[in-house]
Amino acid sequence: MGLLVDGKWQDKWYDTAKTGGKFEREKARFRNWVTADGSPGPSGKGGFAGESDRYHLYVSMACPWAHRTLVFRALKGLEPHTSVSVVHPHMLENGWEFRRDDPAHRDHVNGKRFLHEVYTQVAPDYTGRVTVPVLFDRKTGDIVSNESAEIIRMFNSAFDHLEGVRGGIDFYPQALRDEIEAVNERVYDTVNNGVYKAGFATAQDAYEKAYNELFDSLDWLDSRLADQRYLVGNTPTEADWRLFTTLVRFDAVYYGHFKCNRQQLASFGNLSGYLRDLYQVQGVAKTVDIEQIKQHYYVSQRTVNPTQIVPVGPQLDFVASHGRESLGPDVA
Repeated sequence: MGLLVDGKWQDKWYDTAKTGGKFEREKARFRNWVTADGSPGPSGKGGFAGESDRYHLYVSMACPWAHRTLVFRALKGLEPHTSVSVVHPHMLENGWEFRRDDPAHRDHVNGKRFLHEVYTQVAPDYTGRVTVPVLFDRKTGDIVSNESAEIIRMFNSAFDHLEGVRGGIDFYPQALRDEIEAVNERVYDTVNNGVYKAGFATAQDAYEKAYNELFDSLDWLDSRLADQRYLVGNTPTEADWRLFTTLVRFDAVYYGHFKCNRQQLASFGNLSGYLRDLYQVQGVAKTVDIEQIKQHYYVSQRTVNPTQIVPVGPQLDFVASHGRESLGPDVA
C-alpha cells in the first residue's frame, strides 16, 4: 500500500500518528462527471457524454467502494456499454497491480502493470492515494472520476438513452433525495467508513469510538428495517446499495480482521435477511467474490495482519430465504 508524491510512487501506510491514532480517508481528486449530453456536471469539466464503448472501469472485486460501481453497472444494464479491468486482490509494495499473464487481472485498455501508472499517465505530477474505482475515458485519455459515490450517480442516469440500458429504474429519485442523503451521511461515516476507522485505528480511544458508533448505527438500521423492506421508499435506492457492499463483507472480514466483533451480521434479525434480499436481486451475486475479498484484506493489510494468514471461514449463505416478502414487492 502506498501513494504517489509528485508522480513518484512511495510505499507508505496511513500516517495515523499525526491524527491521534484516528484513520482519516483522503478525498477523491478526479471529480468530473459523465452526463447524457456531455454538459458539465456538479464539479470538474464538461465534455464527457454518455456514449457506448467509451468508458472503462478499473475496479477491485475486494474493494467495497469499487463494488458499488459494479452493482450499478449490472443493475442498470451497462455491461455491454462500459468495459472493466479488475486489479489483483493483493495490494502490496506497488499498490493495486495487474497481472499480464492473467486475463482476469489485466489492464485491457492501457496495458499497465500498476494502477498508479494509469494515474500518472493522466496526471504526471499526481500526489495522493491511488484508489479504485477509476472511470477512464478511452476517447480523451482522461480519468473522469475516482469517486465511487459520484460514479454510481453517473451510471444511474447518464446512459439511460442507450439501447438496453434500464432507464426506467432510478436509484436516486427526486422525491426521496433528502431522505436518501440523510441515510447516506450516517451510513458513510459510521458504517462504510466506520469499519475502517475501527480497523485502522492505532489508539484505543479512536478504535472504541468508531466501534461504538458502528454498532449504534447497525442497531438503528436493524430497527429501521423491521417494518420496511428497504431503507428509503418501497424499492431499492442508492442508500441500500451503498450499505450492501459493507454488509456483504462484514462477517468475512470486518468482524475479525477489523475487530468489529460485538456480533456477526448474521445475528441481526432484520439486517441479515435484508442482506440476503439484496444479494438475490438479479445481477448482484456475480459482483460478489468473497475469496478475492478475503485475499485482499488478510494478505494486503500487513499492518493489521502481519502473518498474512487468510482464514478458511466463515461459512456464508446469501441464497437462503430472506423472509422479507411481506414487507414489500420483489424487484426485478
